[in-house]
Amino acid sequence: MLEAPNNPMLTEQTQTRAQVRGREKRSSIRFPIVREVRFKRLSIRNSSEIGRGQTIDISSKGVYFTSDVALSVGERLELSINWPAQLDQKCPLQLVTLGRVVRSDNARYAMAIERYEFRTMRTPQH
Repeated sequence: MLEAPNNPMLTEQTQTRAQVRGREKRSSIRFPIVREVRFKRLSIRNSSEIGRGQTIDISSKGVYFTSDVALSVGERLELSINWPAQLDQKCPLQLVTLGRVVRSDNARYAMAIERYEFRTMRTPQH
């Protein structure tokens, strides 16, 4: 069995390389889109509880976001994001995702997307 060298710099370099390799192995690209999010828990007893936050980044498989309420890993959410693009340059869109919280860190959460759809939003009446 090989023994790891007792060199703290080597250990840091190895960890940094592993982190970079880990990021490169992701199967989907993350986009740094910062938008307001609203969500509700999909459990029976808390179905009306609403939370708010902001996206940090988004990919086709997940959303990384902040939250004003504490969430637990494993919780199922319906998360809505006001999308930055409009349909035909006049109709606002909302991305609605269903998924499960897979990671948490200091009021930042990663949610794996199980389903999503774009919905049109009502435009304000003048």
